[in-house]
Amino acid sequence: MIAQPFKNTRRIIIDPGEYYVSREPEVISTLLGSCVAACLYDPVNRVFGMNHFLLAYRHHAHNVPIIQSDEGRYGVYAMELLINGLMKLGANKLHLKAKCFGGGNVLRLREDKDNQKTVGDVNVEFIKAFLQNEKIPLVSSCLGGSHGRNVYFVGTDFSVFIKKIADNQERQIEKEERRYWKKNIDEREKAKSQADFF
Repeated sequence: MIAQPFKNTRRIIIDPGEYYVSREPEVISTLLGSCVAACLYDPVNRVFGMNHFLLAYRHHAHNVPIIQSDEGRYGVYAMELLINGLMKLGANKLHLKAKCFGGGNVLRLREDKDNQKTVGDVNVEFIKAFLQNEKIPLVSSCLGGSHGRNVYFVGTDFSVFIKKIADNQERQIEKEERRYWKKNIDEREKAKSQADFF
């Protein structure tokens, strides 16, 4: 997380796996590819926040609801951190509203030859199911597609500005996402082999 001066306030930049909540007139921003950013706010108590998650596992069991799947576990954790952070600052869950962005297929691949869902597809499905399950209205979104996005969430009026990323940024985010996937797969395999050993 990085804080930078921005006009007469500051801009908080979050990376994958991070979240930020505030009551101040700040701007929260992030760069998204396959990841999703959930921008939640309580307009009554004037609290807002954003998370940035790339679901941690590749394989989705088709007979399991997305929220209860391996993919959903990381997403649920990211959403719980954000919601709990908002409530600690005085938000009321009953007043929360959501604006969600990302889930692009920037890696331009399918999970396997059977035309399984992409990472972005699963992320989009997850966030919609989660919000519906928690009865948090999704009032605005820009989800899916094949391009990355810069997202800016403004704390003064809870507006969100998005900008399609440039080709050089898209290549950079593709590399970062591939590195992130490899790290998560390696960690998962290591944890599995340690569990098998004991």
